[in-house]
Amino acid sequence: MAPPNLFLEKISSYFQEEKVPSSRFSLSSDRKISIDGVTLLSEVPNNIILSSFSSIPHSSSPDSPPPKHILKSVESNVENGVFLGLSVKTPDHRILNPIGKFNNRKFLSLFRFKTWWSTMWVGSSSSDLQMETQMILLHVPEITSYVLILPIIEGSFRSAIHPGPEGEIVLCVESGSTKVKADAFTSCAYLHVGDNPYDLMRDALSAVRVHLRSFRLLHEKTPPRIIDRFGWCTWDAFYLTVEPVGVWHGVKSLSENGVPPKFLIIDDGWQSINMDHEDHFHDSKDLSGLGSQMLCRLYRFKENDKFGKYRGGTMLSPNAPRFDQEKHDKMFMEMIELAERKKAMKNDDSTLPEASTIEYLNEEEGGDGGERGGLKALICDLKKEFSSLDDVYVWHALCGAWGGLRPGTTHLNSKVTRAKAAEGLDKTMYDLAVVMIEKGGIGLVDPKEAHELYEAMHSYLADAGVSGVKVDVFHTLEYVSEDHGGRVKLAKAYYDGLTKSLRKNFGGSGLIASMEQCNDFFFLATNQISMARVGDDFWFEDPNGDPMGVYWLQGVHMIHCSYNSLWQGQFIQPDWDMFQSDHLCAEFHGASRAICGGPVYVSDKVGRHNFDLLRKLVLPDGTILRCQHYALPTRDCLFENPLFDGRTLLKLWNLNKV
Repeated sequence: MAPPNLFLEKISSYFQEEKVPSSRFSLSSDRKISIDGVTLLSEVPNNIILSSFSSIPHSSSPDSPPPKHILKSVESNVENGVFLGLSVKTPDHRILNPIGKFNNRKFLSLFRFKTWWSTMWVGSSSSDLQMETQMILLHVPEITSYVLILPIIEGSFRSAIHPGPEGEIVLCVESGSTKVKADAFTSCAYLHVGDNPYDLMRDALSAVRVHLRSFRLLHEKTPPRIIDRFGWCTWDAFYLTVEPVGVWHGVKSLSENGVPPKFLIIDDGWQSINMDHEDHFHDSKDLSGLGSQMLCRLYRFKENDKFGKYRGGTMLSPNAPRFDQEKHDKMFMEMIELAERKKAMKNDDSTLPEASTIEYLNEEEGGDGGERGGLKALICDLKKEFSSLDDVYVWHALCGAWGGLRPGTTHLNSKVTRAKAAEGLDKTMYDLAVVMIEKGGIGLVDPKEAHELYEAMHSYLADAGVSGVKVDVFHTLEYVSEDHGGRVKLAKAYYDGLTKSLRKNFGGSGLIASMEQCNDFFFLATNQISMARVGDDFWFEDPNGDPMGVYWLQGVHMIHCSYNSLWQGQFIQPDWDMFQSDHLCAEFHGASRAICGGPVYVSDKVGRHNFDLLRKLVLPDGTILRCQHYALPTRDCLFENPLFDGRTLLKLWNLNKV
């Protein structure tokens, strides 16, 4: 960066110009930002500047050099884009700066309604905007075009858009650490114009990709091979009570009925975790309370005892343990009731039985009588019995477990770090995960050892036959960035380690990112990651009740996935998450998955399936007929609100081979 005096001279020179060189955008002396003479923003403050693509320096990072075809495309469209910068008198770690207003102009925006998840919002005035907006798409019918306003990364700062008290757009430029401050920026946001909203997203992100060199676009990467396949996830069948016998019977139930899963996701519940008040080196026995796992930390990289007890051949033997989903669910409910009673009695619970886990294996039975085989033996037996099963993924949180890594239990240096949400998240929707994470903090591995964390976890899993991971809770990092150089620096350290491990252990593509829908992730983590969730979790019912009905709740999922894909799909293959084939709205979900362009997978309970529906989605060999692109809202839906306006029908489109 230039010395402050030279930088301010550069800024003052911009103020004298109305037209930005080599750009269709202009900033006039009466403080209006226009495109081809059409006003977009008025009342633009004097500390705002616009810079053409060719007038500012771009990253020269060797990590992700853009290919020639992207460079050529960007160079041929430089006049369609412009960077927005600003300066303030006093350096700060969090700058809230108005950038102008607009009225009577339709817009589509994507904003974070939770830390982890984003969704769409529409309106016609800047006063209609929501907190933590990640992008704004303006309709400019005067020139039959659209303009994208995109907050981006600059140096150690990331940006987001907030509504201002006077109806203005406020750009929030923040480092995530009170120790990291700045007073001048040249490219904290990017504006781009185009006559096709879908092409506009591609062209704009191509320009930002060339500028930042910190990510790669979807078409530059290879997606996981599960993209063309049918799968089963254990989550809604077992939650944290997942164990080998249930997993086996889940795969068996689908395979025996002509819908064989090609991939299996063993979700949360397989790891070796415990709470701070429990023995350092034993699995927690009390994970039935709501959100209890979110207070747990990883204490070893191997699987927990439930899975560790598995011996090779156990489920292949004639006397293999059986599984009854109804009995399992009953035991699970009894565990929850016990946890609630203990909570109500607080410290006076000595008359109640101790908490326990649900297990169907013991040390004396099963297998060839040899030593424990654990996860490796289970995966080997699964693939031996079910020849269609190609891939087994397992779940883990970005920091290891929900509560990170327990200090003193591994060779890595971890420290329980206070977790605090950024100020911009204050008005987001209530979220139990946030409450629990702030309560327990994160056992954060020293960022210098982040690559060792992922190598330790993933090399063990790869040796066990695991071919990929579902990585969750990405945005815990912004909660603990205060003493680590801010959110951008901390994220870079962790994402670099994750990228290296992904390449080494899982073929460069075996990863599904989840709880990741913030621009930090997309601009910093997607150099290698090529698949991520584009919606909130599939909820078979709202845990707080369904005041607007179960159909509306399932429609919310479709809205999240389709609108988020508009910009997130430029970075990653959109994953629409699992669903349950026997759900009341299963056909609704099935239809959306058929055209979503990504994998189709369910989280059915064992033996509870709608095979008529599944056979419409899945071929006998476990593959699917996937569309070429990813599903998006049709153009006439872009500036409407199908969830709330009571008149707009959500319409999605995709492409098939002719």
